[in-house]
Amino acid sequence: QLQLVESGGGLVQPGGSLRLSCTAPGFNLDYYVIGWFRQAPGKEREGVSCITGIGTNTGYANSVRGRFTISKDNAENTVYLQMNSLKPEDSGVYFCSAGKFTYEHNWPLPPTREYDWWGLGTQVTVSS
Repeated sequence: QLQLVESGGGLVQPGGSLRLSCTAPGFNLDYYVIGWFRQAPGKEREGVSCITGIGTNTGYANSVRGRFTISKDNAENTVYLQMNSLKPEDSGVYFCSAGKFTYEHNWPLPPTREYDWWGLGTQVTVSS
């Protein structure tokens, strides 16, 4: 059973940066689309970014485009989400997800129903 493990969350001041990591011990992420979602209290889970298995195609929500960068280290079998210029509205639990479907560069972000596997999430709090 594919298990996703997120790390890297924490408390940061507005304007600061964090890097989230997602890995899947024992599974090769080359065969999956990996997505990052976030959920704030009382709000629906929303897509933030995604990347295809070998890292050639990526997508971003408009709210994070230009501030967040998704990447994949194939040797480490890890997907990263570099978050810069963080804002209080970026706060929430960030989830890593995996699915098997087609995704082309800069397509609209896939909805949650496209993903079959989810991590437990990591908390990101942006506050002064």
